[in-house]
Amino acid sequence: MPTLPSLPRPNMRRAVVLLPNGFTLGNLFFGVWAIVAASRGNYSQAGLFVVLGGVMDALDGRVARATKTGSRFGTELDSLVDAVSFGVAPALIMYFAVLNREGWAWLLCFIFIACVVMRLARFNVEQGGRAKTHFHGLPSPAAGMTLAVYYWFSQTPLYSQTVIGDLPWETVMKVVMLVLSWLMVSHVLYPAVPNISRSWKGFIGVALVLVTLAGLAFAPREFFFPAMMAYVVWGLLKTVFVGLMDRVPTGDPLFEEGDDDDPDHVMRPVIVGESPGRRKRRRRGRGGQTPPVNRSITESE
Repeated sequence: MPTLPSLPRPNMRRAVVLLPNGFTLGNLFFGVWAIVAASRGNYSQAGLFVVLGGVMDALDGRVARATKTGSRFGTELDSLVDAVSFGVAPALIMYFAVLNREGWAWLLCFIFIACVVMRLARFNVEQGGRAKTHFHGLPSPAAGMTLAVYYWFSQTPLYSQTVIGDLPWETVMKVVMLVLSWLMVSHVLYPAVPNISRSWKGFIGVALVLVTLAGLAFAPREFFFPAMMAYVVWGLLKTVFVGLMDRVPTGDPLFEEGDDDDPDHVMRPVIVGESPGRRKRRRRGRGGQTPPVNRSITESE
């Protein structure tokens, strides 16, 4: 009896490598779904999809680090997807809800999306793939989710019972949109969510995850916008009043001059929010230049 050829073993390593990118594409799926829902007038549903995209975005980087399967491809894919899910999708939610009723109001969508893509480009240059305690500028997922869930919150009794409820939500939305756009390209430092570990910061990370899940499960409309605005205001106040401005990097890649085709041009590593006592001396390559950053690990904003 002839022996049957043995079946090839499934390549588990390849499956593990593709897992983080699967979460990234899940983020893109929810971002596109949010745009479709907003075009059909389902603005609350669209806000939910942006939040779910944020969950996918938080998972992809952590899965890549846990499985040690990060790659340069994953880093670039994550940035491109974030531009859609946290830039185009929230802006179009606001466009379909309000901004398509006035002549040039749609330019607010352009401003917001432009700031998102500039924020992502600056993140890739300065902080992509690096361990961090603070972000240089408001992270684009935080800005996108804050804008996307504003309509959610505006339809709740909690919104109408506050002072802001006396103002037309369309006008407030435009102000929020411009402020978020400015904060993304500003020098304001925002704390990163601590990774889950056995340290006290790890316990804070666990608490934040549990609170977020509880808010999503029991009161998403009332919870998310105030929680996101608290993060936005906290970073601004901490930077201005607690003295973090002296830790902002000198120079900004948004205004740097350089030729990307120059072979001598290297990525400028920037440390944001690192305590002076923990700084380590970096080896310098030939000619005194700092070697380029190895972005082998996907680091979501």
